[in-house]
Amino acid sequence: MLVGYSSSSDEEVENPSELTDSTGKRRTVSSSAICYNFSMLSSESVRLPVPGCLLAMFPEEEEPDNDTSLHDGRIRSFKHERGNWATYVYFPYPPDEDFMELLEELLEVAGARGVLLTQQREFHLSVSQTVVLKHHWIQPFTESLKGSLTSCKSERFTAVSLKLKVYSNAERTRTFLGMEVSAGHAQLAEIMKMVDKTMIEFRLDTFYKDPSFHVSLAWCVGDFTAQLKECLKELQGLVDHHEEGAFLLTLDCQELRCRAGNKTFSFPLQS
Repeated sequence: MLVGYSSSSDEEVENPSELTDSTGKRRTVSSSAICYNFSMLSSESVRLPVPGCLLAMFPEEEEPDNDTSLHDGRIRSFKHERGNWATYVYFPYPPDEDFMELLEELLEVAGARGVLLTQQREFHLSVSQTVVLKHHWIQPFTESLKGSLTSCKSERFTAVSLKLKVYSNAERTRTFLGMEVSAGHAQLAEIMKMVDKTMIEFRLDTFYKDPSFHVSLAWCVGDFTAQLKECLKELQGLVDHHEEGAFLLTLDCQELRCRAGNKTFSFPLQS
């Protein structure tokens, strides 16, 4: 915002060539001298550029680009603002070769049915919604999560998924193919309650009332739930008859994680 400021003097000089000296007598000053004096003042008031080495000492956080073409066409669920960090809590799933082979088959069949899916860059099972944290909330937020897990003495467990299910985000801007948990639901629900406790403490959205815990496999832009459900039976057949038998997605829930922006915090469960 540019603001115009007035002169430091409240009195207007009618004849700038007649100035008063220290004795009170008027002196006549040439216009060229006046111009010279003003040019000297201007040159002295010009700010010199800050050296690059100093700027490098205090780097600013880069704002994510909202151009959808840079994010595979994905649309943000909430507008990015400096100082806001997208945050969620989850269990990571490290994929193995067998899983990746099955996923490739699923994407190929879905594509042949008119639904072009993009595999997830990483695989995980969420126990929270994606919420927005201010930067100064991150440390107390993660400390609260750690305290809840410690006080409840959460133990490690295994979650198993074998059934495909179609999901979409609340805005219906993205459609997902996931594998729903069939074993380990009760333990995940207990973890979810602990996470919800922290969410309530910070006045953030809790997880869904009737959660469908799952690992997202792939996604596409837009609402393709109907089209994907039409070929879901065929896709499930690939899972049920994968190589020598049904494929079981087994997730060892040993370490809960929280990601806030580009920072990841780990909370190991008790053995």
